[in-house]
Amino acid sequence: MLNYTVLLGGVMACALSAIFIRESAEDPVLLCAWRTLIAAAALAPLWWRDRRRHRQYSLAETLRHTWLPGAVLGLHFVAWNLGARMTPAANATLLVSLVPLVMPLLLFALFGERLRRAERWATAIAVAGMLLLTASDFDIDPAYLWGDLVCLLAMLLFAIYLVLARKNRHFASLWLYLLPVYLLAGLFALAAGLALGEPLPEYPPRELAMIAGLGLVSTVIGHSALNFAMRRLRGQLVSIVSTGQFIWAGFAAWLLYAELPQPAFYLSAALLLSAMWLVIRRVA
Repeated sequence: MLNYTVLLGGVMACALSAIFIRESAEDPVLLCAWRTLIAAAALAPLWWRDRRRHRQYSLAETLRHTWLPGAVLGLHFVAWNLGARMTPAANATLLVSLVPLVMPLLLFALFGERLRRAERWATAIAVAGMLLLTASDFDIDPAYLWGDLVCLLAMLLFAIYLVLARKNRHFASLWLYLLPVYLLAGLFALAAGLALGEPLPEYPPRELAMIAGLGLVSTVIGHSALNFAMRRLRGQLVSIVSTGQFIWAGFAAWLLYAELPQPAFYLSAALLLSAMWLVIRRVA
């Protein structure tokens, strides 16, 4: 139960990123940089503690295993923030939620892991729920082609990032793996932001609070929980449960902004919750 509790809590924490991003006025690329650099700084004491316990991991060996997931995570954040601004919200939501369709291919390619029957049914139900949620608003327009492609790239990068967490589960400590991943992702996003000519402004307290929330809640808690789950649970189960972020994001928007979801939201949420129950009950 601990593994599933951590996963569900992480999904909820990741879902709150929509609120922090919405309330922040920072450039999206630099926002990616600050969230991951703050996460790395927050994990530094845990990394140092475990570094002293497991001295068999040299810094060179650690970087050899973490530079790729770090680059992938940084590129994912940049692609997602840019793509979400280049295409309608319904397009972006649907495209980035297609991870359960890509995950099985990556799991089979890297680990020879095949889907179980319950996972296949749960995947179909989850994707049907997302289609129902976004189908009426999805806009097939050549004007949004590049934005759609960037969101697809962000989705693919997120799936690869999760699979790399499974591949690197040999690390004796999760923190020995995650701190360099977050640090490298932050440096990548910071370099991208500076290359795009974004200034480094002074931040008022409210903006600092949103950035800190994004780093400490959605990254330290949320993304760390997803990485933890990928080390201990089946990858397809994690990908299906992680699509539930839209449920918690909708609930948070109702609490904070009194935004009532559209009718399709409730049926979509019911389908996705059914998929989550099926995959946890039958695959666990």
